[in-house]
Amino acid sequence: MAKLSVLDLAPVVEGSTTREALHNSLDLARHAEKLGYHRFWLAEHHNMPGIASAATAVVIAHVAGGTSRIRVGAGGIMLPNHSPLMVAEAFGTLAELHPGRIDLGLGRAPGTDQGTARALRRYMGGADTFPDDVVALMGWFEPVVPGQTIQAVPGTGADVDVWILGSSLFGAQLAAHLGLPYAFASHFAPGDMMDAIKIYRERFKPSPRLQTPYVMLGLNVIAAETDEEAKFLFTSIQQAFANLRLGRPGKMPPPKENLQLDPMVEQGILHALSCSVVGGPDKVKRGIAEFVARTGADELMVTGSVWDHQKRLRSYEIAAAAIG
Repeated sequence: MAKLSVLDLAPVVEGSTTREALHNSLDLARHAEKLGYHRFWLAEHHNMPGIASAATAVVIAHVAGGTSRIRVGAGGIMLPNHSPLMVAEAFGTLAELHPGRIDLGLGRAPGTDQGTARALRRYMGGADTFPDDVVALMGWFEPVVPGQTIQAVPGTGADVDVWILGSSLFGAQLAAHLGLPYAFASHFAPGDMMDAIKIYRERFKPSPRLQTPYVMLGLNVIAAETDEEAKFLFTSIQQAFANLRLGRPGKMPPPKENLQLDPMVEQGILHALSCSVVGGPDKVKRGIAEFVARTGADELMVTGSVWDHQKRLRSYEIAAAAIG
C-alpha cells in the first residue's frame, strides 16, 4: 500500500488567529508523527488571509523543531518568487538543524495573484526560467569544485530531498528529465493527473538522486465517525474554494448545513475537488484503496482542512487507520 503523508495549509479559520493556526500546524504534525505518517509538508501561498504558511521555511523550522522523526518540507516553494541561492541557504540551514528530515518541493507558479507577485519583487517571467533555476538550485547543494567563488553556506553538501511539483504535463516532463521524485497537485487540479503520471513514468531518467520513478499524489480526505458528518465538515473546503474563485478569499468558514454553491462556480469546484474521499471509516478505507489502485501512486499527500481542529486531528486518525 502507498505511504501516507500530510499536506497542511496552516488554515486560519473564522474566529481564530494566525498564531492559533501556526500552533495547530505543529500540533497536527506531532499527531501525524505519532500516527506513522511519513512526511509533513507546508505550502507557500501569499496574500491569502486563510493560509498562514507564506514564510514557508520559517514554518518548517517551527514544525521540525517540535517533532523528532517525521520528514518535514515544502509542498512547495514557488521558485519564481525566490533566488535559487537563497532557497539553498534556507534549506541548507534547515538540513543542518534537522539532518535527514528535510524535503524541498519546487513549483513554478507564483502561489498568488500577479499584483502580489510584483510586490514580492520577482520578474513576472520567472516561470520561464524554472528548469534552469531548478538545476541552479540543485547545484548549490553540490560540493564545492576548484575555482568556485560563490557557495551556499549553509547549503553546500546539504542532505535535502528535492521534488518537482506540478499540476500539468510540464512538471511531469521536467521531473522525468532530471530524475527527481514527482508530486502532482491532484487535490485541487486533477485534470491532467493520469497523463502526467504516464509521461513521468515512461520518460524517467535515473539520476544520482533517484534510480526509479516515484509518484506522490495529493488527495483530499475528510473523515469522521459517519458519512453524514464528514460531508458536513467538507462544506468548509467547498465554501473556501467558492470564495476564492469569486475573488473574495478569506479565513476558512465553518461548515454549513444544506450548502448551496454559487452556480457560477459550482461545476468548477466539483471538478477541482474530484480527487476527494469524504466519509466515515469504511468509506474512507475503500476510497483510499480505490484511488491508489487507479493511479498506482507510491505515496499519498493527504490534505484535509477542517474548521474544528479536534475534528481535523480525528480525520487524520481515521485516514491512518484506513491504510494501516
